[in-house]
Amino acid sequence: MDRYSVALLAPLLIACAPVAFAASSTDLSVTGTITPSACAPTLSNGGIVDHGKLTAKDLDPLLPTRLPAGDMQLEVHCEGATYFTLTTVDNRAGTSAINPAFHGLGMVNGDQKLGSVAFGVFEPQADSQPVQTIMSHDGGTTWGASSYLGHAGLTSFAAPGNPRSPIAIQDLSARLRAFTIIAPASDLTLLDELPIDGHVTLQLKYL
Repeated sequence: MDRYSVALLAPLLIACAPVAFAASSTDLSVTGTITPSACAPTLSNGGIVDHGKLTAKDLDPLLPTRLPAGDMQLEVHCEGATYFTLTTVDNRAGTSAINPAFHGLGMVNGDQKLGSVAFGVFEPQADSQPVQTIMSHDGGTTWGASSYLGHAGLTSFAAPGNPRSPIAIQDLSARLRAFTIIAPASDLTLLDELPIDGHVTLQLKYL
């Protein structure tokens, strides 16, 4: 099993009892979803954005410091044309210093939030044709144009000029950009070397 699929194993229960005894009963349900094809997302550079070493003097003392944006190539390959969405799991949940819709970078000294990172999907191409990135805040009921990719919504893709309807895609390629922001230096105790510790899981879900 990988993180993009879930397998459900349902045991078969056979109850045997003499006819003379009364039997209690309970319901058993077997559920799941069969998708028309499987899809696999991949990221270039192993999905790593490395900002290297920074010094305290590189940080603004009073305002958040924006680091250079990091780009990766995002690709999704499906066995056939498939309706899917992208979302994230913030593995540093609760540590975003700037906006709760962004992703956290870990804690400093146990009680200081180091910063935030946000992601956007740009220049998407579906089956070699330009498409637009769209997002839903309500689980896929309604959609609108947005480059946002994160845990606060579902991201999908639509034909140009029609941002309200996701389309089925077999092969997707796009530029995934990471926007990293460090909290003001005055909010951090900068005595020792501090790791920038963002960690996010990209999830693909079927519509």
